[in-house]
Amino acid sequence: MNNRLTNGTVWSDIHGQPIHAHGGHMLFHDHYYYWYGEDRRNEFYVSCYRSKDLFNWEFRNHILTTSTPVAPIRVRTNTKLMNGSGGKVNLERPKVLFNQETKKFVLWVHYENGTNYNDAACAIATSDYPDKHFIYHGSFNPYGYMSRDCTLFQDDDGTAYFISAARDNADLHIYRLQQDYLNVESLVGKLWQGEYREAPAVFKRNGKYYMLTSFCTGWEPNQGKASMADAMDGPWEMLRNFGDETTYHTQPSFVLKRSEQEYLYFADRWNAADYFQSSYVTLPIEFEGDKPVLNNYSALTLERDANAITFEK
Repeated sequence: MNNRLTNGTVWSDIHGQPIHAHGGHMLFHDHYYYWYGEDRRNEFYVSCYRSKDLFNWEFRNHILTTSTPVAPIRVRTNTKLMNGSGGKVNLERPKVLFNQETKKFVLWVHYENGTNYNDAACAIATSDYPDKHFIYHGSFNPYGYMSRDCTLFQDDDGTAYFISAARDNADLHIYRLQQDYLNVESLVGKLWQGEYREAPAVFKRNGKYYMLTSFCTGWEPNQGKASMADAMDGPWEMLRNFGDETTYHTQPSFVLKRSEQEYLYFADRWNAADYFQSSYVTLPIEFEGDKPVLNNYSALTLERDANAITFEK
């Protein structure tokens, strides 16, 4: 059993295989953490792993592939999982929530056609299970807007939000979702126009909402920024620095709330020369009053008896 992870390395599952879950998201359900992320190999799009301790990950399934079953929904969508040239499309930054009312696991993801980034759409898939039998429902542009880097956030009352980069990444949009999470209900916020933020990650602490973002510099790391609000529809604060000038060579993927006191920043450390050597970084989000602070640590260790995670400089 593994009880130590080194930041900035390629992590492996319990069978010694590299974990393919970049740009991903974690969902805690029925005593397991489910980790969803990009898998760009072969005919795969999205992989799913699960763990009880965040250190030992079991591969479960490739939940989206080129041959995933397709079914239309009430939203008019493009249901193609291959492009006109017979190649793969791009599905990036998959996020999954569990809808308590419908008992469905709902996945939202950034969609591109595999040839260029002109589609700038979101796409949806659902399943009755967290790790298998997903059905793809196609891609669309919410209210006609571009939609690139994205995340999902579920509030305490079950209300869900989809946040994505719009207008060629110049702005970030916040959409409140309909009750079943299968369509946007309303556009409740347009944030930081012209400031070019991507890779959003949202969490809630002590009644305050926080959003972490990256600047748009391709594969190169940059200064992370954070903002806070009293409600998801704002107003949101002006952006302020989070971490150092490269966010410790990371880009946000998601924030995992492990307890009321513990929030973990999960990030990718991209390798532009070899995507498959891109690695993972997990850091604790510390606080000075309401202000989130990110410090650098080289590794994290699980103390099994106390179920506590400690970080090493």
